[in-house]
Amino acid sequence: MKTIARRIDVLRSIALFCLLVAISCTTDYVTGKRTFSLVSESQEIQMGSDADPQIVAEYGLYDDPDLAAYVSDIGQRIAKVSHRSNLDYTVRVIDSPIVNAFALPGGYVYITRGILAHFNSEDELAGVMGHEIGHVVARHGAEQMTRVQMATLGLQVGSLVSETFAQYAGAAGAGIQLLFLRFSRDQESESDRLGVEYSTRLGYNAHEMANFFQTLDKMQEQSGQSLPGFLSTHPDPGNREVKVNQLTNEWQQKIEYKPLGKTRYDYFKRIDGLVYGDDPRQGFVENNTFYHPQLRFQFPIPSGWKVNNSASTVFVIQPDQAAFVQLMLKEAATAEQAADEFVKNSGGTVASRVTTSVSGYSAVVMESTHKTKDEELRVLSYFIRKEPYVYSFHGITTSSDFTKYKGAFTSVMTGFREATDSAVLAKQPLRLQIERAPQSGTVRSALKALGVSDARIEELALINGRAPDDRVDNGEWLKIVKD
Repeated sequence: MKTIARRIDVLRSIALFCLLVAISCTTDYVTGKRTFSLVSESQEIQMGSDADPQIVAEYGLYDDPDLAAYVSDIGQRIAKVSHRSNLDYTVRVIDSPIVNAFALPGGYVYITRGILAHFNSEDELAGVMGHEIGHVVARHGAEQMTRVQMATLGLQVGSLVSETFAQYAGAAGAGIQLLFLRFSRDQESESDRLGVEYSTRLGYNAHEMANFFQTLDKMQEQSGQSLPGFLSTHPDPGNREVKVNQLTNEWQQKIEYKPLGKTRYDYFKRIDGLVYGDDPRQGFVENNTFYHPQLRFQFPIPSGWKVNNSASTVFVIQPDQAAFVQLMLKEAATAEQAADEFVKNSGGTVASRVTTSVSGYSAVVMESTHKTKDEELRVLSYFIRKEPYVYSFHGITTSSDFTKYKGAFTSVMTGFREATDSAVLAKQPLRLQIERAPQSGTVRSALKALGVSDARIEELALINGRAPDDRVDNGEWLKIVKD
């Protein structure tokens, strides 16, 4: 009877699968053909709407309304000539030095200030914007979600069919999302085609888009290690620059192409003064201490531990990643309220809880245990009330290693205090400056004449889309950064 029941379950699962295939069709906005998808347009929009606040909280919005309006206007104009102009698009400039641009299902497009610093024309910006809107138009995010759901369904059916397979289905399901984080090369090629088409229709020169991809390749070569953010999430489909140039020629011949004739300076004047690199106003590490000039606090960092800082969270990570401290700001009225919310939301078991003070601020100290599928975690938490926030610290490791790392956790949290050093509080970020080359020569000689240090010559040549020994003319506009 048990075997018969299992076979019935299998048949039901297969029938459900067939039903989904039969009814889950949608329109390919580019080709107009019907295509299979488990994600409807309304679900796409909801996904983007739900994720947008998380993106904003994680990275923050770059505080320049004029620049934000400029970038958004280009995005909205591209959206209007796209195959999916019915969507309400949201275009944001996020406060991250990472060279990246990405889009969420439903029409949410994000451009980092880091990638804006590396563009050398509005044409490059428009080409990349068109590429990102192409991902939205072609429903690439929905395609990836459909693949995840199909793979998950396959795991469920497999679990019913095979007792042995069932033992591993949970582990496979946990990692299945990681297989689809990046777009495929075919999807990248399609977005390149759409980016060329949309930007060309508006009068932009998409050959500049190809030039920017060359800049990304040079960044990868120069770093010799991790890929720039754009390449890590947008795999190169191969011969990208050649294909984009070919597509540009085709589209400029296909339509009545009327170039906008935007100059290099037209773009440069928009990014004059742009924050370049990490912004110390949002937090920086110096002499084994984390400082936050804007919020006026500091705390010590254990020797050798690494810091990962974002707009919403600071992580202090042990070198072997066996333990870490997490800091988040809460808008709770008291430290006690923040502690209560943590207990309620985390589902942990409180081992101890006391009220105390840290550097004159009221605080709650708590130890708790949290069971996961594979192990038990031990957490040391400090909730410190410093107006107008509660600073919630959590030191997290396995219960077996808790004694080993408790001292490091405690030193971080009890070392929290007001930042008063005037040099720390006055710390300012580097900013792009737009200057003319004082004479003809090489990029290297022009940058040095403008006061750029030798250590930054290669870096700044790259953000100008050049090599240090390339020719530069007298009066040519260049982006520079002075330490």
